[in-house]
Amino acid sequence: MNRIDGVFAVLRKKGKKALIPYVACGDPDIKFTEKLVSVLADSGADMVELGIPYSDPVADGPTIQKASVRALKGGVTLENIFALAGRLRKKVDIPLIIMTYYNPVYVMGAENFVKKAAAAGVDGLIIPDLPLEEAYQLKTLADNNGINLIFLVAPTSTKERIQKISHVARGFIYCVSVAGVTGARQKVSNSLEGFLNRIRTQTSLPLVVGFGISSPDTAQKAAQHADGVIVGSALIERIEKNINDSRHALKTASDFIRELKKAIANCKLQKSCRN
Repeated sequence: MNRIDGVFAVLRKKGKKALIPYVACGDPDIKFTEKLVSVLADSGADMVELGIPYSDPVADGPTIQKASVRALKGGVTLENIFALAGRLRKKVDIPLIIMTYYNPVYVMGAENFVKKAAAAGVDGLIIPDLPLEEAYQLKTLADNNGINLIFLVAPTSTKERIQKISHVARGFIYCVSVAGVTGARQKVSNSLEGFLNRIRTQTSLPLVVGFGISSPDTAQKAAQHADGVIVGSALIERIEKNINDSRHALKTASDFIRELKKAIANCKLQKSCRN
């Protein structure tokens, strides 16, 4: 069983929701990222997204864009990140998910990319700019190498498109909470419950909400209706404020993840939560 599927199976039995932080690999350097992922795992993260910095991150807002620029200026490479994943696989038990745009995959070659990811112990792959219609080759490679290719569904996705995505998706469905780019937002959309209900009619896979989770309150409100939440920009903002003090940055990140974990742990008490 893929580690992602195993984690969701355990969480479901406990009536718990998944917390998935996103980190920008190499921001400000690979050594910090390695320490950060270990700290996040110890602080309650159920999985971690390893973001591959890219020069034109069309789905990302200013916070992650700036993190990518810092990492690229620091000289981070794909080979650095695969080596990082391999070291982390020996240190943490939680699933590791690579989040990347398709260009780095194309440049390395899809088969080579997936094989390197599998060899490093990566469990999932998210590529926001890869259309479903163009994903067949990569999905086949991912399936053959035990990696879950995770697809995104947006509030603007039609019923027909949700059906098609649900048919090929593995691991979980990444539910984009708003029509826009990543970034911390002050509140959860009032239409989130209806959006998730539309997806639930098409799949039994876990539904995880991303784009906009910024606080324990927004995490808790999203988790009332979802099986998990993804937090990226809000975590990176806290790291950025302490970028010159790695020890304090790691503590701030740990405290934030613990707060989020506590918030969504209480979610099962809400009537609208799924147990």
